[in-house]
Amino acid sequence: MLIERTSGHIVIDIQGERQRFNVLGLHEFDSDRKRMSVILGCPDKTFKVFVKGADTTMFSVIDRRLNLDIIRATEAHIHAYSSLGLRTLVVGMRELSASEFEQWHSSFEAASTALIGRAALLRKVAGNIENNLIILGASGIEDKLQQGVPEAIESLRTAGIQVWVLTGDKQETAISIGYSSKLLTRKMTQIIINSSSKDSCRRSLEDAVLMSKKLTMFSGDTHTAGGSSGDGVTPVALIIDGSSLVYILDSELEEKLFDLASNCSVVLCCRVAPLQKAGIIALVKNRTADMTLAIGDGANDVSMIQMADVGVGISGQEGRQAVMASDFAMGQFRFLVPLLLVHGHWNYQRMGYMILYNFYRNAVFVLILFWYVLFTSFTLTTAITEWSSMLFSIIYTAVPTIVVGILDKDLSRRTLLTYPQLYGAGQRQECYNSKLFWLTMVDTLWQSLAVFFIPLFAYWGSTIDTSSIGDLWTLSVVILVNLHLAMDVIRWTWITHAAIWGSIIATWICVIVIDALPSLVGYWAVFEVAKTASFWLCLLAITIAAIVPRFVVKFLYQYYRPCDVQIAREAERFGNQSALCPVQIEMNAILDPPRR
Repeated sequence: MLIERTSGHIVIDIQGERQRFNVLGLHEFDSDRKRMSVILGCPDKTFKVFVKGADTTMFSVIDRRLNLDIIRATEAHIHAYSSLGLRTLVVGMRELSASEFEQWHSSFEAASTALIGRAALLRKVAGNIENNLIILGASGIEDKLQQGVPEAIESLRTAGIQVWVLTGDKQETAISIGYSSKLLTRKMTQIIINSSSKDSCRRSLEDAVLMSKKLTMFSGDTHTAGGSSGDGVTPVALIIDGSSLVYILDSELEEKLFDLASNCSVVLCCRVAPLQKAGIIALVKNRTADMTLAIGDGANDVSMIQMADVGVGISGQEGRQAVMASDFAMGQFRFLVPLLLVHGHWNYQRMGYMILYNFYRNAVFVLILFWYVLFTSFTLTTAITEWSSMLFSIIYTAVPTIVVGILDKDLSRRTLLTYPQLYGAGQRQECYNSKLFWLTMVDTLWQSLAVFFIPLFAYWGSTIDTSSIGDLWTLSVVILVNLHLAMDVIRWTWITHAAIWGSIIATWICVIVIDALPSLVGYWAVFEVAKTASFWLCLLAITIAAIVPRFVVKFLYQYYRPCDVQIAREAERFGNQSALCPVQIEMNAILDPPRR
């Protein structure tokens, strides 16, 4: 057994005797060959190369003329190990003569110092000595799932997230892990593709597509015959190995694979190389508008993580290569659930609303200036002072936007984790879509008309100057946009109260200070107009006329056509968690997004 290792040598305990071996060469794990080799200088002046790797690649370089019984026994053991869910490796060895070692050493030195094509040269040098190996045996290692992995995968699938597993393990090991992680179930129909040529891959894919369509048609007929939703559904699991993907990826068979995978509930790819993992991510990205997320914990997951739209690295015993290449880092796989279902939902809800609100608050102010320009026949004058125009987006309305965009939450963490279906709001684009955008623009147009024309008609024929009515427009639009935001705030805190109402107070203070400076245009204007009753009546009339239509539409929509998030919000508010029970209220189906 290995008892000591440094950069230049290792010490191995052999039958109670410590023997020192010099490490003369080391070739790390290769993504194409799936092997790792090391050359040791033994105490008896001989040289030996030890190679470990996957059985699919190791048996291709084993000398089958030697110890054929051991090879067959090892194959049987590997199959038994993988059926139990163990991760298997095969170990082989061969002796090198002094001339072979010198030739390899010179080639290795030249390849390692090459400036162009270094990786390809190193693979070639390693392949020259990784042949005619004597099999030493195989290992079966139990790699237990982390805590909460089955529950996490089940929550992700309940949320409508398509889960694909890409692993370098043997097929039997991958299937066993699939069952233990609740990715595979006994009710699923498994389609297994193990092909060794392009023609056989084509035939297997065509047969699999026909089978998946028949199962889908059978499920639809059962549902139409009177079965309840989901009673006749026959889930299909696609299991494909890396040897088949060699002939499928980057060929005309990619489209057939994608069509087949789209009809399957589960996709499990085993014995795949790191570059094949990235190829599968690219397959999905190029043919759908879906966002892809890749999560892994090892160096062989780096290509996949970098290819995906969102990369997540798990830091642990596999090193930090995946973490360094990722967008998010976490300690365990189960933390992916709160990242997506909780923080992902909150982020989408906030971003969707903030985009609409920022369009609204800026457009309503600009439209008031636009109506003034039209009414004055495109003169160069302006009723709103330059200071107020500049401070509108800096002081008057900026702080509430930031506070609500950071702190507001439509649902609690507990509710989002308990009911993963609520994640479907983002997939259905409920918080931001073209319909909501144009409805917001119509509301913005109406509010700008109310703000502009109510004071105009109220002071028609009076001697009030443009600076006074401009202050009225400024104050009314700031009050309006902050009340608009207050109507949509879900979780009130003291910070939210201070931001919204404080911004209105800050606007009054700024307008008073600006009009109190004799050097600025509109000196003492707000003090003159505030003396009249019409000023306060206009503020009240503008607020009512602009807000009431939106309030009525929002009330009718939420009362007669509530969405899942609104139902869950009401249940939280009144403590009626039974209203969320799937038996009583079935949540909206998560539809497949359209293909590009």
